[in-house]
Amino acid sequence: MVYDLIIVGGGPAGITAGIYAGRQRLNTLLITKSFGGQIARKAVDIENYPGFKKISGIDLIKKLRDHLKNYKIETEETSVVKIDKKGGVFSISTSNKKKFGARIVIVASGADPRHLEVPGEKKFIGKGVSYCTACDGPLFAKKNVAVIGGGNSGFEAAIALERIAKKIYILEYSEKPAAEKINQEIVKGIKKATVITNVVLKKIDGKDFVESISYQDRKTKKNKKLAVEGVFVEIGYQPADSFVKGLVDFNDKDEIIVNPKTGQTKTPGLFAAGDVDDVPHKQIVIAGGEGAKAAISAFKYLKRKKL
Repeated sequence: MVYDLIIVGGGPAGITAGIYAGRQRLNTLLITKSFGGQIARKAVDIENYPGFKKISGIDLIKKLRDHLKNYKIETEETSVVKIDKKGGVFSISTSNKKKFGARIVIVASGADPRHLEVPGEKKFIGKGVSYCTACDGPLFAKKNVAVIGGGNSGFEAAIALERIAKKIYILEYSEKPAAEKINQEIVKGIKKATVITNVVLKKIDGKDFVESISYQDRKTKKNKKLAVEGVFVEIGYQPADSFVKGLVDFNDKDEIIVNPKTGQTKTPGLFAAGDVDDVPHKQIVIAGGEGAKAAISAFKYLKRKKL
């Protein structure tokens, strides 16, 4: 069977694309390893999504999924490992050994957390090192934790950990945190939170579980150590798009280069939307808009092709 459209990704961009595809009555399959994307990993409230003064990432995704269920969109919960194109039809291979065909594809696979690449990180994944505050935060009740990264993700993680952890350290490489002022003001009001800047993380240490981290002060060059039992890595994200190599062009950030007016990649019929593409400003509302734009463009492309 060949679908009109296959959407890869179940975050705001992918779900919105699915809603628009459903409204156009396209025969659509949505493939995702899990619904929610990055915002499902956020335990704090989202305050900049229109229509909601405050809503958690999990609740927002639930509302988006409930909306998607109004349309006849098939779903497959698995990972895409490769996309090829032959004779005008895309072939999508998944990690559960299935293959699907489509006339059009929208890649909305989002991004995966970046790793620190320091000694001890891989050893202690699941043993104190985490990339998801919403998933693992409750495991660190009344414990000292470190959040690596002074951007919005790092500060939001610290805010989420306020009611859980005993002590929170936010470690930032630069001289000043990059988080929005409103997030910095909230963290200033958290007595148990301490922001440390000019940090070069050197090592995560422990026996069976994380017990400490070592870092160097970039200004003084002094080596320091913090006793912590948890390390939350919040240093940004890497586009999850390796499965489309050969079909698209990438920029220096490994984002898929698209026509900003349509979401079209260099391969006819292949579109990209959300955090995986090179459109600036990674925001939930922008990802949703990108998904809608890609779906509308995909419908027009298919209509022209049939004519």
